[in-house]
Amino acid sequence: MAASVLKVAVTCLSRCAQHRAAAARTFSSSLSVRQSVPPALWKLGRLNHVAIAVPDLEKATALYRDVLGAQVSAAVPLPEHGVYTVFVELGNTKLELLHPLGEKSPIAGFLQKNRSGGMHHICIEVDDINTAIADLKVKNIRLLSAEPRIGAHGKPVMFLHPKDCDGVLVELEQA
Repeated sequence: MAASVLKVAVTCLSRCAQHRAAAARTFSSSLSVRQSVPPALWKLGRLNHVAIAVPDLEKATALYRDVLGAQVSAAVPLPEHGVYTVFVELGNTKLELLHPLGEKSPIAGFLQKNRSGGMHHICIEVDDINTAIADLKVKNIRLLSAEPRIGAHGKPVMFLHPKDCDGVLVELEQA
């Protein structure tokens, strides 16, 4: 009995080792395929910021400034986007606190669904926003506006539909 159990265990281990070896071969061969792909027309850069919708901008600003000790900007109204923004400096990136500016603000709608606030979007820099937009259209990624708009940093931005980005609202910003 013990010999037959041992034989089954050895057979299972042998199959597992063969499977791992095949997976390693597949992985290493996929690397060479990727290396032969032509270079991209545009490149993703660094994470510029994570945006957080907040129901109380003063309270959120005080949390990051007074409790956590971060450097924060003054609140800046951006009527063309329907928001007030406050940037929290983190060294390697920023947080963008968003608060509604008017009832038609997209942030007002977000806060109606998420009363406590929460993560709204991520912003990633790109080296060529116009080329990125053209390429993403070809790849059937939905854009939330027809043309780039000027964002909070005074640079062109474009938002990508969250349903095409694994449920995340992605903002691309010209580096």
